[in-house]
Amino acid sequence: MPTLPPAHDRRLTGTAPHALRAVAESYGTDTERYDRTRPRYPDAVVQRVVATSPGRDVLDVGAGTGIAGLAFQAAGCAVLGVEPDARMAEFARRKGLDVEVAKFEDWDPAGRTYDTLISGTAWHWIDPVAGAARAARVLRPGGRLAVFWNAFRPAPEVAEAFAAVYARVLPESPLYRRGMAGPGAYASLITRASDGLGRSGAFGEPEQWEVAWDRDYTREEWLDQLPTFGGHGTLPREDLDALLTGIGEAVDAMGGRFTMRYATVVLTSTRAS
Repeated sequence: MPTLPPAHDRRLTGTAPHALRAVAESYGTDTERYDRTRPRYPDAVVQRVVATSPGRDVLDVGAGTGIAGLAFQAAGCAVLGVEPDARMAEFARRKGLDVEVAKFEDWDPAGRTYDTLISGTAWHWIDPVAGAARAARVLRPGGRLAVFWNAFRPAPEVAEAFAAVYARVLPESPLYRRGMAGPGAYASLITRASDGLGRSGAFGEPEQWEVAWDRDYTREEWLDQLPTFGGHGTLPREDLDALLTGIGEAVDAMGGRFTMRYATVVLTSTRAS
């Protein structure tokens, strides 16, 4: 299942439930763009999760278009995805990932169990207590749970240039107030998920990992991705167009390209024997 403020988190704090549903549903309106533009997860994260798991049977919760699941599949794992949006699930299937359509809390594993449960930029959409209980049900003893998000770490000049555009175009919007969230902004998500694991009584002490990496973007690549960011897909067309124009001009002023620094933040634990 695809996402933090304003880009990679489909959790919009303080937003009405109907608006949250609209944001969640917006991700499946252009699955090709979502899959084409969203950043992948570092090989270091995939390899560390695989190396510290007891086996290679993986359940991908909130599989979206298969970005995380296919990375684990390429690393030699057998992966099943669970995704509530049928449009995204179908896209992932076309790319070669086996996916079942369901909310994870409602999904019937039919007795199947796994060595590893992953969730890339999606666990914040799942009830932390019910999700942890379901994870304990489907993980084998000693199995690893690893949930992770990509966080922005923009250089100051990039952050300032983009913030100025949001302030001008969307001064009253939560998309402007949230800014470009760095790893610290994920603390509440990680705490919430960690508390859920603790309340389940089925997991060991959680660990947190962080992997820093960079990606270069052209003007066209960044503008292609921007409409997929959380909340952007529900903006009025004129606001989105103004935002794209302003951000494009900001990237032009940087020479038509820039480097976005990222950190992939991981919360992980193992199921008690």
